[in-house]
Amino acid sequence: MNRSGLELFLPLGFAAWLSLGTLFGGRGLAQAQGRPTAPPSAQPSREAPGTVAGTVVDQSGALVPGVLIKLAPANSAPEQETVTDGYGRFYFLNVPAGNFQLTISAPNFGTQVVSGIVHPSEHYVAPQITLVIATATTQVTVGGLTEQEEAQQEVQQEEKQRVLGIIPNFFVSYVPDAAPLSAKQKFSLAWKSSSDPITIALVAAVAGGEQESNAFKGYGPGAQGYGKRFGATYADVVDGTFMGGAIFPTLLKQDPRYFYKGTGSFRSRLFYALSSAFICKSDSKTWEPNYSNILGNLAAGGISNLYYPRGNRGVGLTFQTAGIRIGETAIAGVFQEFIVRRLTPGLQSRNSKPD
Repeated sequence: MNRSGLELFLPLGFAAWLSLGTLFGGRGLAQAQGRPTAPPSAQPSREAPGTVAGTVVDQSGALVPGVLIKLAPANSAPEQETVTDGYGRFYFLNVPAGNFQLTISAPNFGTQVVSGIVHPSEHYVAPQITLVIATATTQVTVGGLTEQEEAQQEVQQEEKQRVLGIIPNFFVSYVPDAAPLSAKQKFSLAWKSSSDPITIALVAAVAGGEQESNAFKGYGPGAQGYGKRFGATYADVVDGTFMGGAIFPTLLKQDPRYFYKGTGSFRSRLFYALSSAFICKSDSKTWEPNYSNILGNLAAGGISNLYYPRGNRGVGLTFQTAGIRIGETAIAGVFQEFIVRRLTPGLQSRNSKPD
C-alpha cells in the first residue's frame, strides 16, 4: 500500500466587536446604536481611525487561510496588507476614516476588489468574501513562487499531517488543484513515510502478531523468527511505498497522492474514494488510470518472493500480495474521505468545509 495509514484567535474584546458588527449587517457598533458619526467626506486626518475586518471562504463555504488582502484608502494614506489567519479572518487597524478598497488575491483563485466606507472609530466588518476559482492559472503565484516551489510548500505541509497527531498521513492532499510533484518530491514523501518512527513501530506490532499466530512458519520461532517477520513486513512497506509512491509515479508522470474531495453526495464521494485505487491525477492534472498503483503493487509483490519463506513463494504470492494492497488502497481512500480528515489536526485545507 503506497499511502501510510493510519493561529491565532482574535482578542476576546475584538471578537465581540466583530460579532456585533456582523449582527448589524456589517456596520459598526456605534452606527448600529444610532450614535452620530462623521460623514465620509470629513477630513480623515482630523478624525479617529477605524478598523476593517472580515472573513474569506471558498465556493464551498470553507474558510481559506493565507489569502493576501491589501487595503488602499481613498486618501493619500499608505496602503496596508495582511493575510488571512487559520480561520480565514483578516483585520486592519488604524484605517483612516473614509472610502477604502480591498484587493483579495490567492493562488488558483481570481483576484477580487471590494469597496467600503469606514467611519471614525468604527469597527467595520466587511461582507463575507467568497473566492472563485480562476479560469486560468499561471506558473507564478501571488508570492512570486514557481510551480515547483509551490509544490514544495504543499509537501512540507503534507509531511506534518498525522492522524490523531501521531500516525503519518503524508500521501494526502487537501489543497484543490495542487501543484504537481517533482521526482525529488515524490521520493521525499516515500522516504519520509517509510522511515517514520511510527511506521516502524506499526511494522513491529504487525510482526509481533504474525509471530503470535505463527504466520509464515518457514521463518521459525523465537527471536530469529520475529526478526525475519519484522524484516519481511518492513520490506513490504518500503517496496510498496517506493514502487507505487515514487518510482512508477516518476516514470509514468502520475501523482501518488490521494486528493480529498469533501463535497457532493455520499454515493459520489464513496465511488470517488473506492476508485482511487484505479484512477489518479497525472502530473498534467488530468485524471487517468492509476497504473502506478497497480504496477507498483505487482512489482512489490514480485520482490517479496526474494525474502518470503520458500514454501510461500510463487506467482500466487505476487498476485495475492498485489491484490491485497490494491484493495487496501481503495479502503484507505474511503477512510481518507470520510474519517481521517476529522482526526488529523492542523490541516490547512482550501477545498471544502469539514464533514
